[in-house]
Amino acid sequence: MIYLVFSGVLWGTGGLTGRLLSLHTHLSPTAVAGYRLLTGGLFLVLFATATGHGRRPRGRAAWIRIGVVGALSAGFQACYFAAVALTDVSLATLLTIGAAPVLVIGFEQATGRRHLDTRVAATVSLAVLGLGLLVGEPPHGITMAHILIGAAFAVTSAAGFSAISLIGKSPVPGLDEVTMTGYSFTLGGLALVAAATLTTGVGFAPTPEALSLLAALGLVPTAIAYACYFIGLRDTAASTGTVTALLEPLTGTVLAIALLGDRLTAIGIAGAALLAVSVTAEAWQNRPRVSG
Repeated sequence: MIYLVFSGVLWGTGGLTGRLLSLHTHLSPTAVAGYRLLTGGLFLVLFATATGHGRRPRGRAAWIRIGVVGALSAGFQACYFAAVALTDVSLATLLTIGAAPVLVIGFEQATGRRHLDTRVAATVSLAVLGLGLLVGEPPHGITMAHILIGAAFAVTSAAGFSAISLIGKSPVPGLDEVTMTGYSFTLGGLALVAAATLTTGVGFAPTPEALSLLAALGLVPTAIAYACYFIGLRDTAASTGTVTALLEPLTGTVLAIALLGDRLTAIGIAGAALLAVSVTAEAWQNRPRVSG
């Protein structure tokens, strides 16, 4: 469980780091996402190679898993940023991160992997409510057509992240989490960078600030966070992983207040408290128990 909590907190640094990188380089969100996946994937591949942590993927099953996770990673990132472009960051975040645990729990219940009891339903409902209060209302001026299309992209993004969480529950023999994440993100990053090259462009001035921010974005909320996430999924339900992912907007809000001077309304504070309670309840339920 600690791996999942740790990954959620580290994901929360991604918004601030990506925002600063975009300001320094003027890269589009798609290009930033592509560089993020590509850099994080290469970090993990180099780490696995240098330390002998994992061996090079072999066999059809391993490469199929890498290809599927890579495609899903690129897809849910692209759909998320499409939702942002059509609506705004707040609404896209609310729909994407809020829908993920609902989709996963629905799948787990349908397949008998997890029983939807009162505690599970209450935890997820509390988390989604808290996220809604924390994110707040989107700015006025967004047309209904953009909201509907953006919502479709956001839910598609949530479905992609949910699929990755469910797939991560079934390990492939001989393919560890670090190696799988590294090669998958490298492929997904290459796909997004190629897409950005054909549309918005990927060039930027390689200043020390830009390169430092890119390295931080690829290492902390990508390489380390996602490796921890997949490791954490070994012994917990996929729905638990998507609930702990709600730590991302909570951490991002705290960092924005501390470093950027953002302010949080009373409603936002209430939402943050509900998010903290829901994640704590899920972590407590999945804590290690000592028999005896």
